[in-house]
Amino acid sequence: MHNIKKHLEWYILGILFIAVSFIWYAVFSEGRDGVLTVAFLDIGQGDAIFIEAPNGNQVLVDGGPNKSVLRELGEVMPFYDRSIDVVIASHPDKDHISGLISVLNKFKVGVFMESEVKSKSSAYLALEDVSKKEEIKKIIARRGERIILDKNIYIDILFPDRSTYKWDTNTASIVARLVYGKTSFLLTGDSPQKIEKYLAWLDGGSLSSSVLKLGHHGSRTSSSAVFLSAVNPDYSIISAGLNNRYGHPHKEVVDMLKKFEIPSLATYEDGTIIIQSDGENIKVQP
Repeated sequence: MHNIKKHLEWYILGILFIAVSFIWYAVFSEGRDGVLTVAFLDIGQGDAIFIEAPNGNQVLVDGGPNKSVLRELGEVMPFYDRSIDVVIASHPDKDHISGLISVLNKFKVGVFMESEVKSKSSAYLALEDVSKKEEIKKIIARRGERIILDKNIYIDILFPDRSTYKWDTNTASIVARLVYGKTSFLLTGDSPQKIEKYLAWLDGGSLSSSVLKLGHHGSRTSSSAVFLSAVNPDYSIISAGLNNRYGHPHKEVVDMLKKFEIPSLATYEDGTIIIQSDGENIKVQP
């Protein structure tokens, strides 16, 4: 009798857990109905950008310098969600990929996209090892590739447009443009001014985007006048750590943003920055 009662209790708990899971799934599904969410995660001095389409497809661009990305993902993902469809490493610098080691260990990842440039750092080697161990499909980013997330929602790879093997890692950064209807987000990694100017020459006004993630955490090595003019964003995002040792964002960049009257949001001031789009307009979450 005692065993029957014990099994019955576990059965009831199991049913309750399933019911609660369905309720949470319904809540999260309703909350993202027709809405694209882009979260610039507060992971200190580095980059980590989480994207979720209305249909639930998810992309993580970079993972920051450490395991703090797991904590921040826990704030923007349902607790039961243990998979991410696409992970993109913009380039193999530690402040962009170290956190991805934990992500690939903890989450089931469908596709891993990276630049062709290599690194000898322990973080890069560990990331390569875990991607092989988990047998994750790998794609080398190249201009012209398109990741389709949902109806009318896609990510276009703008750069690299050639092999970046043995390049400087920042120069080899993946530049990607997330598009949903009339809205768009331009993600630049640590891409330097010479690549910005090349893309401005190549794409001109088609670079225009609602949101620009500033290159290299607001460093003076990025955010050239010609690029800012071409992108002409409604908002710029600075992903950097509070009182970081590099002095990011640099005064030259802050002054340039003021000159072009581009509002900026910074993770070191605002924490995780969540911007949502319905395909017509964008909205910064309070």
